Amino acid sequence: MTLFKLSLRNARRQAQDYLVYFATMVLAAALLYAFNGLIFSEEVRRLAEGMATLPVVIFLASVVVVFIFGWLVSYSTRFMLTRRSRELGLYLLSGITNRQAARLFFLENLAVGAVSLFFGVALGGLLYQVIRAIVLSLFGLPYRFSLTLSLPAVLLTVGYLTAIYLYALQKNRRRIRRMKIYDLVYYEKQNESAVIRTGKERRRIFLASVVAGVAGTALLMAGGTAAGLVGAGGVIFALFGFFLSFSSGVPAFFDKRPARKYQGQNLIVFRTLTAKLATMGMVMAIISVIFTATLLTEGSAFMINGLVKGRAADNACFDLYLSADGEEKDFSPYLDSIAENIPVEQSVLYRIYESGGTQVMDYILAHTDYDNYIVYESDPVLRFSDYAMLRSLAGYPVVEPEPGKYLIHCKTFLEEPLRGYAGTISLNGTSLTAGSIHTEHLNQGFYDMTNGRDYILVVPDEAADGLKIHHTAYAAKTTEPVTEAQLAALNDIAEQNEQTDSQGYVFIDTKANEENMAAMQILLVVFPLFYIALALTMTAAAILTIQQLAETDRYRRQFALLRKLGMNRQEMARALRNQFAVYYTMPVVPAVLIAVPFILQLCRQPEPGVMVGYNSPAAVITISLSVFFFIYAVYILLAYSSLKRNVLRE
Repeated sequence: MTLFKLSLRNARRQAQDYLVYFATMVLAAALLYAFNGLIFSEEVRRLAEGMATLPVVIFLASVVVVFIFGWLVSYSTRFMLTRRSRELGLYLLSGITNRQAARLFFLENLAVGAVSLFFGVALGGLLYQVIRAIVLSLFGLPYRFSLTLSLPAVLLTVGYLTAIYLYALQKNRRRIRRMKIYDLVYYEKQNESAVIRTGKERRRIFLASVVAGVAGTALLMAGGTAAGLVGAGGVIFALFGFFLSFSSGVPAFFDKRPARKYQGQNLIVFRTLTAKLATMGMVMAIISVIFTATLLTEGSAFMINGLVKGRAADNACFDLYLSADGEEKDFSPYLDSIAENIPVEQSVLYRIYESGGTQVMDYILAHTDYDNYIVYESDPVLRFSDYAMLRSLAGYPVVEPEPGKYLIHCKTFLEEPLRGYAGTISLNGTSLTAGSIHTEHLNQGFYDMTNGRDYILVVPDEAADGLKIHHTAYAAKTTEPVTEAQLAALNDIAEQNEQTDSQGYVFIDTKANEENMAAMQILLVVFPLFYIALALTMTAAAILTIQQLAETDRYRRQFALLRKLGMNRQEMARALRNQFAVYYTMPVVPAVLIAVPFILQLCRQPEPGVMVGYNSPAAVITISLSVFFFIYAVYILLAYSSLKRNVLRE
């Protein structure tokens, strides 16, 4: 048999034995191709003409992903070399030279990479269509399926994977050339050297890792560049310290408690676990760091996604919105331009007033953490007739006036505390008591020329007469979305008047502009973060699964012996499940304990009223964990079903 045929045979066998690794590399190639497609897509470029940095951002994210998958390939090929070292040693005994053995290993892994690239590009074409559909939906455009192959994206993907495989395989090729027959035969027997040798040292490192983990998480939550860097260092030290001390701590724990050692399946489960940690404790720590980074990246992506959508939802409730300080602002140049260029269905020119009192504000300050967000000196007021027109423009249900009462329109986070408010206000000699509360989006954002900063009091028209005017505003419902050219024309008028108009600058915004800006921010920030998080999850889960499936023969011998000793199939299945549960849970638990508080704190940073509903901190954490554990569970189920089928045979 020629060297080439032997390489192909071994490549087929390798793809079967390490099916999870092969499938992961196919998905890796698909991911790289799909996101490379965004760089070279003329359609995406036209949609985001204002995002000149989009190709650069996607390219940089792809470089990060290439390094992540590069580590996966480098680790996996070295692991395969370890597992097949005895076979390669036998090849040398049969007369093959080191150079030929190195070439054999190089060619068979290169063949696996080429096949995974082929299937990955094919799958990437479909994945790109999914991403394309999401991008089009972000910009409110219809999607039509059109399967095409982007040659530049293919070439870039080939370049990425070629660089990954050549770097990893060249390292192993040089290693094989230098190794002797004895080294190859016994290479598989090598374990990690013991980092912690005494119980006293182990306890110190374990205690130090716990302290570093708590302190590091607190610093990450505190924010700031310096605190974040120190906190990240503390977290990394905590994870490495925990796993290196744990691997030697479990035997010591059971040696002092022999009764627990022989209870249930404890002896089987923890003996196998400590043996595994003794050989890959450092790798387990690295994987736990990767899982922590994955959860932080996913949580940040969901938080930013919620922040962008939350702000856009409130600011984009009117098709066209203008506002300016003062009562006498001349809106006629803008209204003339709108009448000439923009088809308006309904509109209203109105004013926001100041009540002169702070009763509602004082109540809010006393019952919420609101002091950092005040922009009005007194409670903002809106006429009921203007409010009714604004609701009509936004498409909300009609609200009837309540005689002798004022309504409160606020963001959702103020609804609950304001339900307990029953204060009375006096305007123009008329006393009004608190009435109903409404919480639809009404452009109550974090700047001052909106419909109240997070809340506004809606009063009868006559009650607002003579009140101080805070600012004037104009809102309109258009028959068609306002285009970028139409918005630019209005902004040109504002710029021309800015130098000569002493009444201040006019703020102009449109629903289409807000939605477009939100889509661009999601495309620029959220997509790359998800891209990186998915690569991290796949890499870490694949390495854990490869390590587990490589133990199939040892598990088979172990459970065959247990069967001879009288253990029935049900007990062996329970022991296998327990081993899986502990093995796959260990690197995740520290990551979750570190990531969840950080994500929770991160979600509390934006202004109130934005991170609510599906974007609330609890929802962000739940969704982040759900996405992560869904992908993780796929790898666990693949490994468990494979081992159960091969180990617990009838």
